[in-house]
Formats: sequence, C-alpha cells, structure tokens
Amino acid sequence: MNLFAALFSHYRRHPLQLAALALMILVATTLWSGVRQLTEQARTSLSQSEQVIAGRQQVVRVDGARLTVSDFVTLRRVGLCVMPWLEVPRQGNVGLVIGVDPLAAACFGGEGGTFGNSQIRLEGEPFVDVSEAARLAEELPDAEPPPSLALIAAGNVTADALPAGYRLADFSRGPDTGELGESFLLNLDALGILALLITALLLRSVYRLGIVQRRDSFALLHRFGVPPAQVDRRLVVELLVLSVLCVLPGLWLGSLLAGLLGQGFGRSLEGLFDAPLYEAPGQWLAPAFTMMAVVLLACLADFLMPGGHRVVARRGKGKLAGGFLLVGLVLALLSPSLLWVFVAVAIVFTGAGLLTPALINRLAERAAGASADPLSRWRYRELAVMARQLALPVVALQFTLAMVLAIQALVTTFEDTFDRWLGQRLEAELYVAVPEGRSGEAAARWLASQPELQTSGAWHRVIRGRGSVSVSGSPPTPVDLFGLSPVSSLVTNWDLLAADDDPWATLTRGEAVLVNEQLARRLELGVGDRIAVEVAGEQLNLPIAGVYADYGRPAGEILISGTLLPEQFQPVFESFSITPGALPLAELIRGLEAAWQVSDITVRDNEEIRSLATGVFDQTFLLTRAMTVLTLALAALALLIMGWVFFTGRNWYFRLLAAWGLSRREVAAQLTRLSVGLTGSVALLALPLGIWLTWVLVHRINPLAFGWSLPMAVYPGFWVELIGLSLLIGLGIALLMGRQLRAGAALPVSASSLTGGER
Repeated sequence: MNLFAALFSHYRRHPLQLAALALMILVATTLWSGVRQLTEQARTSLSQSEQVIAGRQQVVRVDGARLTVSDFVTLRRVGLCVMPWLEVPRQGNVGLVIGVDPLAAACFGGEGGTFGNSQIRLEGEPFVDVSEAARLAEELPDAEPPPSLALIAAGNVTADALPAGYRLADFSRGPDTGELGESFLLNLDALGILALLITALLLRSVYRLGIVQRRDSFALLHRFGVPPAQVDRRLVVELLVLSVLCVLPGLWLGSLLAGLLGQGFGRSLEGLFDAPLYEAPGQWLAPAFTMMAVVLLACLADFLMPGGHRVVARRGKGKLAGGFLLVGLVLALLSPSLLWVFVAVAIVFTGAGLLTPALINRLAERAAGASADPLSRWRYRELAVMARQLALPVVALQFTLAMVLAIQALVTTFEDTFDRWLGQRLEAELYVAVPEGRSGEAAARWLASQPELQTSGAWHRVIRGRGSVSVSGSPPTPVDLFGLSPVSSLVTNWDLLAADDDPWATLTRGEAVLVNEQLARRLELGVGDRIAVEVAGEQLNLPIAGVYADYGRPAGEILISGTLLPEQFQPVFESFSITPGALPLAELIRGLEAAWQVSDITVRDNEEIRSLATGVFDQTFLLTRAMTVLTLALAALALLIMGWVFFTGRNWYFRLLAAWGLSRREVAAQLTRLSVGLTGSVALLALPLGIWLTWVLVHRINPLAFGWSLPMAVYPGFWVELIGLSLLIGLGIALLMGRQLRAGAALPVSASSLTGGER
C-alpha cells in the first residue's frame, strides 16, 4: 500500500465525510460562480451601456413629433451619418430588444460589427436587426413603455448640416445612475462572499474533524519512517485533487444557474438602472483558481499559522472579540461608503464568531455550577464541551441564521412597502396613454366637462418630459419631469417622506414642487429648499413642498403643476389616470376617441400593471433567496454531520449513563436535550446578530445600493420558525445518536484524538 492509499483509507471508513466535503465545495462553487457570472455580466452591461452612448448625439424633430423610418431615409439621402436605435419591450415585458442597423453603423468608423471607437459589438443579446425589432413593435401595439426610435448621429454631423425641421440633442437611454448600479452589484458580491465564507467555515470544520480522527494513522506512519513533512505534502495534494474534481463541475453548474436566473436578473437590471443585460463570454479559469485557493486556505490554515500564534489567539479571544465588535459597530454607523459598510459587517461577524462558542461555554459552565441536579450538571458541562469541539459549524450556523433572518426581513419589508406604494401610484382604475401625434388638451377639456367625474370619479393628466434642476448655482442635473393637471384625489393620499403643512395645495397653486427621494439624497435637498427648474428654456425658482418615496428607477424626478409648463414644452409621453365612477366605460372610450379623433384607443386596467410591476421587482431578490436557502441547508447539513460524528466518538462515554442506572430511553432523552440545547442556543445568539444585520441592510446598505430607504421592521413569527428549524436540526442529531445507542458499543477514542480538557 502506498502513502496515498494509506491516507485515503480514512475516507473509505468514513465515506460520509468525503461526501460532505465534496458536496460543500460543489454547492459553494455553484452559488458563488453563478452569482459572480451574473454580476460580472451586469457590470459589463452597465459599462457598455455607458460606452455605447457616451458623447453621442441624436437627431430629433423640431416639432417634437416622434421619429419614423421616413425621417431616417430623409437624413441618409442628404448624406448624413445616422443610425437607427429602436427599443422595443419583449413579449410579457421581460426585457428590451434593441434594433440597430450594422450597415448604417459602418459610417461611425467601427469595424466588424463594432460601434465606432466603443468596441461594443452590436450583435447578440439584446441587439437584433432593426427590421426584426420593427416587426416586434408591430406585434405589440399596446406595449408599455411604447417602442422608442432614436437616430444617433455620428460625430461629424453638425447642426448646420441638418435639413429644416431637425435639430441635434444629447442621446441618453436613461438617467445617470451614478454609483447606484455598481453599488447594487457590490451588494450581490458581498452576499456571495458571505455565503462563501460560511461554506469555508463548514469545510474547515469537517476537514479538521477528519484530521483529528486521522491522528493515530499519522502517528503510525511516523513510526514507520514517513516524515511529517511528506504526510503534509500528500494531504495538500489530496485536497487539491478533491478541489479540482468538485470545483470544475461546480463552475458548470454555476453557469447553468446563471442561465436560469439570467432572464429575471436582466429584467431587474433594466427596471432598476435602464441597462440591458448584454451577452458576455463565460470565464472559468479565474473562478476555478479562486475557489481552489479558498478551499486550500480554509482547510490548511493550521499549517500556515505557527503554533505560538494559535496559543495566543486562544488566550486572547475574549478581548479580541470585544475589540472587533466595537470597531465594527462604530464603523457601520459612521461609514460614508458602501464598501466600508461591508468591511464593518465583516468585522462584526468576525467578532461574533469568536465570541459565540466562548459565550455558550461560559453560560453552560455557570449553569452547571448553579445546578443541584447531577444530570443537569453533566448535561451543561457536556454542552460546554460541544461548544468548544463544534465551534466552527456552530458559528457557521449562527451566521447563516442571521443572514436568513436579515434577508427575510428586508425582502418582506420591501414587498409590503412596495405593494403599498404601488397601490397609491395606481389608485386610479384605468390608465389611458395619449395616442401618438395627439395632444392631451382636448381630452382634458372633455373630461373636465363630465359631471359624473366631478361627483363620483376622479382623473388627472400626466405630462412627462425632461428638465434640469440646479441648486445654489451648481451644475444642472437632468431630471424626469411630471406635470400634473389637475392635482386630483388620486395622488393626494400618497405617503410623503417629508412635507410642509399642505404640500398638495401649494403644488396645485403652482407655488412649489415635489421631488423624489433619489433626487433629494443625490442633491441633499429637503423641504423648504429652493431649486431652479429649467423647462424648455425657461427657469422656475420654486421651493420643495415634499419628498416622496420612489421604488422605481433611480432617476431624479420632480412633480410640478401642469399649469407651469411653458407652451414650447415638448412632452415625451402623456397619459391619463381615470376612475370613471358613474361614467360608463363605453361612454368614456367614445368621448376620448372623439376628442382625439381616432377610431381606437387602448384602456388598460391598472391591476394588470400592478401585477406586472410586482413580478418584475420579485426578480430582484430571487438570487438572495436562493443563496440564503441553499446556504442554510449546507449549514444544517454540516452541523448534523459534525454533531453526529461528535456524539459517535463519545458513544462509549454516553453509555456510562446506562451504567449509572439510566434506562436507554432516559439516556436518549438526555442526549436529545443536549443536542437541542446546543442548536437552540445558536439560534438565540443568532437573533441579535440578525436584527443588527437587518438594521444595516435597511438603513445603511439599501440607501447606498438602491438610492431609497425602507422602514425598519422585524418579524418575530419568522424568528420562531428559525428557532424551530434549529431545534429540528438538534432533534436530527439526537435521532442519529439514538441509532448509535441501539448498535453495538463503540470503542473509546484514543487519548491522542482529544485535548486534555475533553478527556
């Protein structure tokens, strides 16, 4: 038998340990690589979206009418280099298709399908030929948002060269998200790293257990003349081979996971940041080396740390944990950036990980000293031994429970808040978009003349366009501008984050504006601050009457009275929100068709829009839910395995309880109380960490990553569920141990496999 076979014989005797190690490496690689692939693809997409349009200008009509193919033909025939850019929502609103003409792009200086100097290839998702996009647009006449055609001008196109009726304007797909897109992706990166850290702790715990069990084998090999250094090298090779065999399939599964979640993730990316998810080639070399390095460092850390350092670390754990907690808490409270908040979370988790086993040990020792019952004293002292021996899986379970608790609170709070917010925004029963080429003035006059709407219904007109805002001479900030006319009861029940005494009355009189939370945070605005709003070349100096929550895109928005909009203002989009009351729907449709002089209009039920929006935002947290559930399952499995192995190793010791006069059922009951006590203690200690992490997510990370805040909420019912899950894990350990008690007696473990305090 060679040395490798001798070392591997341990796993032939303990196949469950090998399966646990392989499963943890495989699942961790799948989770981390899948999330990494999505975030890297999204990060590339955000960057490419900026590169494609950076410094670009578009040709627009002077009369504000929408562009058509005939405009493109006119401009090309006079020798101007322009390229069509047609954005069309996909069927079911699951993303955007961008129609381009690669032949027209050739005059921009690009080669091989690239767009000018940006080196962005106009092929693959989300790009299609413009003719295909036009066909999709015809199949979706009622798409929301409607298809949008832009004509991008090359750099050599000047205003003087344009035919009459056209002008140049800056080209932008959406608002400048600043650092919000990167913060959103950093949020996902941090969650993936946290899951990776928890898995590393679990790997280390299972691997260390195997090393402890192999000490006798190592000692025997040493007596046969095998140098310790040679054994260590073989262990590194053994672990490296296991890593390769598990990491490579994990990367493949991760790419499948990214593919399954890519559609929903891309929808979230477009909804949150107006950036499509571009196709990108998958990379496997860097993730493979990263995962193998994590596995080697987690399992072989003891070989890298000198023995003296380990002694010092054990003796100073209490003070070190307290220092970590203090520094992390202060840093989380005062951190100015998202990255430092994540550093603070890592520091606090490190302190909690050092403190938890010691705290369980200390509490168990005190309870043992205060108890008069011999069995209780035995159980508490055995609990202290378990806390020391199972420190790593215990800490990993605590981290996972805290993460699951915080993510659940964040998701539930967001869903409740978003549902309430969406209900207020879609208070009206019906939504009607103004047909292309028509104005909302005639329809507004007709609606105002209907007595049924005045007595039992409500309506308002929304005129959407672009403007800019500046504060105290600062550079203007582009914003989405929404003109309301009239300001109806459909909007006056909005929950405002901050407001003066009567914000809607001042808005109606045209004496103030309302701004969304994103703009208020970005420009540090508050109620009463005056801002200069530039609309169609005119400037309005108005105070802020209120700040409203906005859980849509991160664009800056202002609400303004429609009466303040100048005549030359060209709206991008107009719509009506209507609750008809006693006015029959058929009469409403006939009246609007007559006002617009069209034969057919589309009236949409706002409940359909609400369901669609809710489905889109559900995708935002799909990744986090999947990661937390799988990580919790891994932590539970690891603690189950470790607890079972620990109990099995002390089976002979537990059988002494029967020698002291306890029946087999009474022994099983003591072991059940012991295992349930351990997992229950972990769950209780995870609660404060989870509540603190919830606060960090809601009040620190969420505003920095998404640009909006959420109310802090806790859900004790879910705490009970997590505690119940932890108790079930303890019952599972006890059930497995009960099978061991019914089997033949196990031999005592050798003294070399336990430290002196546990013999």
